[in-house]
Order: sequence, then structure tokens, then C-alpha cells
Amino acid sequence: MKRIFYLLIMSVFAVSGYSQIKVVELSHYLFPEFTQGVVLMKAGVKNEVLLNYNSLTEEMIFENKGTKLALGQLELVDTVYIQGRKFFPLNKKFVELVYQSKYALYAEHKCNVKDPGKPAAYGGTSQTSATTTYSSYFSGGQVYELKLPEGYETRPFIDYWLKKDGKENKFLSIRQLSKLFGEKENLCKAYLKKNDVKYENQESIVEMIKVLESDY
Repeated sequence: MKRIFYLLIMSVFAVSGYSQIKVVELSHYLFPEFTQGVVLMKAGVKNEVLLNYNSLTEEMIFENKGTKLALGQLELVDTVYIQGRKFFPLNKKFVELVYQSKYALYAEHKCNVKDPGKPAAYGGTSQTSATTTYSSYFSGGQVYELKLPEGYETRPFIDYWLKKDGKENKFLSIRQLSKLFGEKENLCKAYLKKNDVKYENQESIVEMIKVLESDY
């Protein structure tokens, strides 16, 4: 059954070799380093491997003999466990299970990268002229390393999903979350009036869901 796991690398990209480019640490990975994790297959097979989640490419990356590869054939994967956290495929991407009771809250970790641009006239920078640099950074495999070339800036963020009544619903604001509980409109309004719930504060979202899933 181990062969099932190695089928996952069929649709992956290998990382380029040694680079002379000066690099700095950036947070395009969810964890600061690759750590031992478990990939549980739907067939019941467990594979222990070094894992990390790339928020920029939105892929689960594993390290094999020094080469970083992305898990493919996600339809064969049940759950990925890293440092006590659980991830599973949803719409061909991986999401993290944040909270589960009557309802379930999932976090889809993402990341944007701001291109540093190339030097332009009069001491400025040109984002247009940086296109080649940006493309080579992807095609060269640097996107799978823990470090990116100097000058790039990252902005990690999260899109949330709520599983309610057997359906996954994506919400990008607290207002959209409230609409998913239309049958409890008054409770939503009362709770939000008394509590400071922010989209950027995961704990406050979880607390709100706990109240809304109650029968009160």
C-alpha cells in the first residue's frame, strides 16, 4: 500500500538546486520548518514524512531526500497531521480544521507576495519591469524553499469555511458569517452588539460559532 503514497508525487514540481541569490526568511510557509507529520490515506495507510504547508502555492509540501515536493492526487488523501493540527483536502486545496462540534470551522491558509520591482530611472522601482524576476522566482522552484529572494514581502491571510447542515460555506467577513445563521438573526445581532468579533481574530469567530450552535 506504500505505493499509493508515492503516486502523489506524479503531479508535483521538484525544487531547483543551489542558488547564489541572497535570501531572507519570509512567512510563506505556515510552519517555520519542516517537521515529522502523518499523511493518512483513505485506504487506511499512514505515511510518516517531513511536512509543511506552503500558503503561497496552497499546497501540502513534503521533503524526500532533500527535495521538496507537493502532494498530488488529493482524492486519495484523507487527513494530514502536523504538530497536532489536522488538515484535509477541500476543493483541491488543503484546509485546517479549527473547530468542530455541531458545526465545523475550517481555515484556508493563503499568502500574497509583493514583488520588489526592478530599479528604474531616477532611483525608483518598476513593478512592470519586475515581471521576469517574479516569473523566474516561481519557475526556478524557489517558491518551495523556506526562504525567498531578498526584497519580496509576504502577507499571510486566511479564508474561512463553515460546515453547516452538511454543506461547506465560504465566508470572507463577519457579516457573511452572520448570514449563514439567518434562522438566528436576532441572536446574531445581540451577540455582535455585546462582543467585538473580528475576522482577523480566530478565537472570537470560534466563540461566536459556539453561541450560535446552541439551542438558545
